[in-house]
This record gives sequence, structure tokens and C-alpha cells, in this order.
Amino acid sequence: MADISLSVLSAMITPAVLISGAGTLLMSTSTRVGRATDRVRHLTARFRFLVSAEGQQEPRARQETQLIVRQLPRLARRTRLLVRAMTALYVAVALLVLTSILIGAAALLGGAVGGVTGALPVVLAVGGAAALAFAALLLSFETRLSAITTGEEMGFLVGLGEHYAALYDHAHPAEELAAMRTSPELKRRS
Repeated sequence: MADISLSVLSAMITPAVLISGAGTLLMSTSTRVGRATDRVRHLTARFRFLVSAEGQQEPRARQETQLIVRQLPRLARRTRLLVRAMTALYVAVALLVLTSILIGAAALLGGAVGGVTGALPVVLAVGGAAALAFAALLLSFETRLSAITTGEEMGFLVGLGEHYAALYDHAHPAEELAAMRTSPELKRRS
């Protein structure tokens, strides 16, 4: 009897490994949804500023406005992917928990739950694992979109840096810059 109880408990705990993985993904995905939402709010506020009279005076305001207009639909798509992934992860957790419950109930009731022997827990476990795999796939798509938007932002920032560098170079003739770079005081600081 002790062997049977141990094997039943082992079988019930097996889905817990997948439940733990799904829980970890749920926590990180929830954080990602929050970040994407915050990013949309930030870009919306920045867009409102850039289209104002004061904002139009900003260096490269037009390019930044275009960047924001391109990024907002991608952020909306990212958020939809994240929400779908979270839904799939919740479904995975529910199916895997039901698998554990059915395994325990089948053992308590002598091997049959509602007339179904071992098939239903296996089907639920496969469904839970499939939902977990689907969520992981959605998260990989979202990660790719995130990388694209980050690359675009970095490109904009490089252009903005070049804009300011050109202003700085015009403010200081080349000879002054060379003197500044070779000054003993500057060398001591670095």
C-alpha cells in the first residue's frame, strides 16, 4: 500500500514541475506587460509634447515623432502577444493542476474517475504542456518585436548624438578640440 501511495504522490507531483515553470513565466510576462504599458504612456506623452509649438523646436523632433508613430502599433502588438501568452500560461497551470487532482482522485477512488481511467489525466497533461509551449512561442515573437523597437530607438539616439556632436564641433574649432584632448589636466582626470 505504501508503494502505491508513493507512486500516486510522485505522479501527482510530476505536473508541478511544469506548473512551476509556467508560474515563473507568468511573473516575468506580467512584468513585461507592465513595462510595455508604461512605454506606451511615455511615448504618448512624448508625442503630445513633440507636436506642441515648444516640442517642435526640439532637435530632430520630426524624426522622433515619426519613430513614435512607427513604434506605437508595434507596442500594441507586443501587448496583445503578452496578454495571449499570459492567457495560455494560466490555461497551462489550470490543466496541469487538474491533472494532479485527477491522478489523486483516481487513486482514491480505485483507479476510475467518472468512468475514465488513466486517459483523462494524460490528455490534460498534454494539453497543459501544449499551452505552455504555445505561450513560450508567443513570448519569443514578443521578444523579437521588443528587439526591433529597441534597435530603432538606438538608431535615433545615435543620430541625436551626431546632431549634438556636430553642434559641439562647430562651437569649438578643431584646434581647440585637439588642445583640449591633449591637455595635461584632462589626461590627469582620465
